[in-house]
Amino acid sequence: MRVIAWLVEGTWPACVDAVRTQAPQASDVVLLHVSGPEVPGVAHGAFAGLLGRGHPERDPGDRLEDLGGTSAAQLLEAAAARLGRPSTPLERTGRVEREVVAAAEGADLLVLARDGDRARLGPHSLGPAARFVVDHAPCPVLLVWPEAAPDLTTMPPPPPHPPHH
Repeated sequence: MRVIAWLVEGTWPACVDAVRTQAPQASDVVLLHVSGPEVPGVAHGAFAGLLGRGHPERDPGDRLEDLGGTSAAQLLEAAAARLGRPSTPLERTGRVEREVVAAAEGADLLVLARDGDRARLGPHSLGPAARFVVDHAPCPVLLVWPEAAPDLTTMPPPPPHPPHH
């Protein structure tokens, strides 16, 4: 069984714990982290636009790319240690939601955490990226709460129904 765990800063422990408890021990586990290209790109653009191209060695976008890679590597390392069994780290860069869907091709299970409003049950508990992934995943999805799920009383009331005649 090939299991992909999409790891995001702040919610990744819940995904790793779900893999530990839900995926068979012999599963081929891939720990996936996707970095969006936007932050280093903004820094590259600001440097070029404001300071010109005379000193490319001072471009802050390069430093941000290095830092982003370091934090992704540290997150993947921490996730592998928490998982406590063999896994394969996978780092991708690009449109986050599309990279996750592409990485899930051929997988038997994709594990991801809710990334929206986690104070109440309902569709708003999924942010745009997670909603896209859930809607487009080419495999079964295990959607986990990063912390304890909200109480059932947070569920919105049913819509009013007209009386039947």
